[in-house]
Amino acid sequence: MQMFSILTVNIGAASRERAEVMLRWLAARPEDVFILTETSAGAGTTYLLDKFRQAGFAVVHTPDATGDRGTALVSRVSVTDTLSGHFAGVSIPGRVASALLATEPAVAVLGVYVPSRDRSVEKTEKKQAFINSLLARLDALPDELRERLVLGGDYNVIARTHQPLHPGFLAFEFGLLEAIEAHGFVDAHERCSPGEQVYSWIGRTGDGYRYDYFHVGQALGAHIMGCAYLQETREQRLTDHAAVTLQLDVTVQSRLETSDPADTTEADAMTLF
Repeated sequence: MQMFSILTVNIGAASRERAEVMLRWLAARPEDVFILTETSAGAGTTYLLDKFRQAGFAVVHTPDATGDRGTALVSRVSVTDTLSGHFAGVSIPGRVASALLATEPAVAVLGVYVPSRDRSVEKTEKKQAFINSLLARLDALPDELRERLVLGGDYNVIARTHQPLHPGFLAFEFGLLEAIEAHGFVDAHERCSPGEQVYSWIGRTGDGYRYDYFHVGQALGAHIMGCAYLQETREQRLTDHAAVTLQLDVTVQSRLETSDPADTTEADAMTLF
């Protein structure tokens, strides 16, 4: 059986220059699907997604009309459905990206970028509305689809069991993880490394936060083969978040014909004419 893998990383609204470095790093990765969070309306995101499209990857991305940050899903596995109808009710559509992939069993992927907030009422309400609308859409999914769903991205929340338990998080933020797991989703890292506290973002004071996750639907729980946090993206200053990678023992039925998105040979040649 062929291994199937997914990676999620917050690209931090990459500038055009940083996007070039990020693209080279992603192009060297073996994963079949990339979930890119904190995309933007800037030149960096445009460059990244255009390069993937030109290389033959499937790209699912809904730019926000207001310029808000968002999520993109990039796949070298054929996409059989974007599942857009199932998640149309999310309060900020550009912050989710979903696809049903040509695998056996069929895997659905939902990438999410939950809004961050400060102490202001406006940003708190924005975050709560997004979480509530996301959970409502998960509630409304057919059971058979929910059980084959891989949920991943930057949730911008921590668990009540987080060590250290940072102050300032509200009940609805803890409630996101609790509601996800109440639906039978498996925390992939916890399944692979029980009780191990890991961090994906480090604050200015040096405190660590686990903001980035993979959760796997109940029918796929037994298929989890590995989950790891890759600190090299922070250490190499590609972004201020660690990447997270997930491996599942499912079969890929249809791969797209893709080339190296970081190979500029063809683009350089075209500029000569």
